[in-house]
Amino acid sequence: MVMASGPFHRPKLPGIPGIKDFKGHSFHSSRWDYDYTGGDSNGGLVNLRDKRVGVVGTGATAVQIVPYLGRDAKHLYVFQRTPSSVGPRNNVPTDAAWVKSLKPGWQKERQRNFHAWTFEGMALGQPDYVCDFWTELGRNTAARVRALADPASLTPEQFMAIREEEDYKVMERLRRRVSSIVEDRETAEALKPYYRFLCKRPCTNDEYLPTFNRPNVTLVDVSATKGVQRATEKGLVANGVEYELDCIIYASGFEITTEISRRYSIDAIEGRDGHSLFEYWRNGYRTFHGFTSCGFPNQFFTGFTQVGISANIAANYELQGEHIAYIIAQALARGATTVEPTQEAQDDWCRIIRETAIDNTQFDMECTPGYYNNEGGGSEGIRSHLGEPYGPGFYAFGDLLSAWRDQGDLDGLVLES
Repeated sequence: MVMASGPFHRPKLPGIPGIKDFKGHSFHSSRWDYDYTGGDSNGGLVNLRDKRVGVVGTGATAVQIVPYLGRDAKHLYVFQRTPSSVGPRNNVPTDAAWVKSLKPGWQKERQRNFHAWTFEGMALGQPDYVCDFWTELGRNTAARVRALADPASLTPEQFMAIREEEDYKVMERLRRRVSSIVEDRETAEALKPYYRFLCKRPCTNDEYLPTFNRPNVTLVDVSATKGVQRATEKGLVANGVEYELDCIIYASGFEITTEISRRYSIDAIEGRDGHSLFEYWRNGYRTFHGFTSCGFPNQFFTGFTQVGISANIAANYELQGEHIAYIIAQALARGATTVEPTQEAQDDWCRIIRETAIDNTQFDMECTPGYYNNEGGGSEGIRSHLGEPYGPGFYAFGDLLSAWRDQGDLDGLVLES
């Protein structure tokens, strides 16, 4: 059994007092009700033309749906606690000549280049093949380092000081972008993000900010009260004002930091002798290479715990799926019916995770609340539960797995017939 449930699948509703009292229509953005709104994924939400709609949340989901709602709703109220950073998308037609010039393997090369510029750092002189909003901070930092008389003498503290300055410049540019697009000064100020670049999921959209220039769209800033105050039968109360609504759409994301048993949506996962996986992991994740646990034969996990992670979600699962498929194929080829790690191999991997983990606690705690820092609670819970990724990084992890497969002896696993 391969647990491929992913981290973003269980919708999260905000803890608004009285949320069940609302008598109008409501739904979570991931469970879109086209029967109510009309239209489809391309827009055309014609049934909202006589409706007052409220959107709760201004993260990556809201950045995508607000432009469509703004076009079709009679009036749209966007309730915002913390603004997203929104850069330009700048989509352009793909150059046919450029496509013809590409050599076999270009996708992997581009993927690795993107990861280096966004997650792990780049070698001086390395080109930025993507050259977009996501790689801007790394690109600008590299330019500053290259301009030094002696880049090799740069200390880690000096490097981080340069990166901090470049982070500020990127965010300041994004704040200026808001001012250049949003006409109402008060609305523009509320839409400006004041935090580090990667404190929130960076977004790119060319229609989101202009939507707030529409006469039928109102931004409701609820930062002072740290969210909507309460729901009523007629709508939502924010800053002491009741906003009467026909429909509320909760763009409030997914459960990331709740108990894993709740997020897996399975009452019990039992291993040998009826042992519960949730109890086994209660005091800390224990895996071998992040994929399997001792005492739970033939069960594999995918995700972001005790593995190397990339900025590209698809790359994570491609690497993990390839490795799990290899283990299963090898077990079958050797006539085995069960496969699981040894206790020694699992203990060694947990030790490696702890020794190589990068402590982002200070960075996380200086960010505004979100799932990156357990809604402001910090990352100590993740660290104390061995929930960190593999410190050396995604490609180092991939190389480690490749070398393990090349050995051919399934070291650390027990196969039984």
